[in-house]
Amino acid sequence: MRYETVIGLEVHVELATQSKIFCSCSAHSYGADPNSHVCPACCGMPGMLPVVNKRVVDFGMKAGMMLNCHINRTTTFDKKSYYYPDLPAAYQTTQWFAPVAVNGLVEIETSKGKKNVRIKQIHMEEDAGKLVHDIREDTTHVDFNRTSVPLIEIVSQPDLSSAEEVEAYLERLKTLLRYAKVAECEMAHGTMRCDVNLSVRPEGSDKLGVRTEMKNMNSIEAIKRAIEYETARHIDAIENGTEVLVQETRRWDDIKGKSFAMRSKETAGDYRYFPDPNVMPVVIDDEWYDGIKATLPEFPEVKRERYTEEYGLSEYDAEQITKSIALCECFEGAYAVCKSAKDAANWMISEVMSILNVRKMTYDMLTLDGAVLGELIMLVTDGKVGRANAKKILSAMFDDSTIKPAEYAEKNGFIVSNDTSLIEKVAREVVAADPKAVSDYKSGKEKALMSLFGKCMKELKGNCDPQTLRTVLINIVNSL
Repeated sequence: MRYETVIGLEVHVELATQSKIFCSCSAHSYGADPNSHVCPACCGMPGMLPVVNKRVVDFGMKAGMMLNCHINRTTTFDKKSYYYPDLPAAYQTTQWFAPVAVNGLVEIETSKGKKNVRIKQIHMEEDAGKLVHDIREDTTHVDFNRTSVPLIEIVSQPDLSSAEEVEAYLERLKTLLRYAKVAECEMAHGTMRCDVNLSVRPEGSDKLGVRTEMKNMNSIEAIKRAIEYETARHIDAIENGTEVLVQETRRWDDIKGKSFAMRSKETAGDYRYFPDPNVMPVVIDDEWYDGIKATLPEFPEVKRERYTEEYGLSEYDAEQITKSIALCECFEGAYAVCKSAKDAANWMISEVMSILNVRKMTYDMLTLDGAVLGELIMLVTDGKVGRANAKKILSAMFDDSTIKPAEYAEKNGFIVSNDTSLIEKVAREVVAADPKAVSDYKSGKEKALMSLFGKCMKELKGNCDPQTLRTVLINIVNSL
């Protein structure tokens, strides 16, 4: 019998706000000392009342709009009751009865073509703390820095059927949320985590099988491996009776490549949801709604089409640049100054992205001012700075955002010299020091001239017009 996998995802995304959802503590604690970003409110102390961070609601609405959701004009917060050591109040403030966004749709593309994935809802909630297990001390510590950091949870319908589709869906979510600048979506930093709900059924059946959930997965590769393992486990249980499948929450062990049972799967009744009396309903009027809608970015596919049709870029160049909104903004800023889309694209792809890769920075970490990059490109196209030295200037600009390319080039001796007497002097010295290269060139070996050319450029530190140097060099060699 042939089987099909049915997958629904619950994706938890940390919002890029400066402060937490219900207090003024910093929401950015990655790498900070444990319990250094906390206050009585986010630690669940008695008598502390929450105050909703409006920016969180802004980002929740914006995320919903990016995923084609309906925005609920009245959205409420509720208490989700459960006890766990990293949840100081013994309940989580979340949304159950009236989430901020519902009924969305995301289009993905895989090797099998395009597919729509329905979004059931997006709700805002506070994150829990973090348990740190110390094997040496045989104890567990609690770090509350992450407590009350604002999250949105994006709940899909069970429309996914393979690891490939899940990867495409997660990558699409990351792209859209990053374009909207509502989230970092770095799984390695824990700012994007995923719960995988999976079941298996006979191919063509409309009846869902027994569902299991794998919690808090923070790597796409691990998610893919877990889906493949769990699918095989379900099929083996169905066909060979190796175990009785039950609805449960499981933990994925990436080292062992297996999932292990944690607890029976909770239902809504287990959490005893009820409206949080300390948080008033949030009413979104037309002015607020329209204001957020006006800030929505151009979608990646729309940018790609515009870059090819209006700017004349190749499909490859447009595809590379639209991988990140930061790349797009830098490119457009550079183009506005240098007026050459092709030059701006070449610098973005060959130089800027290269530096990001060398420095192990993601594309979204780019903070380079596109207009300043445009000024640097102009120095090169106007023949004022050689490309090799321009690369040095660009690297310095990554370290110091205040650098002005023209001033930096002047200060560091990078301005191209048109002093032919100096060029001729250096060329004669290089030629005199390498008679073999001269002989090879005269015997028809063109590479010998390039060797002499390179030595001249090194002596001149790249600060001369290449064509002028070539002409002077040929004249000197031919006169011997």
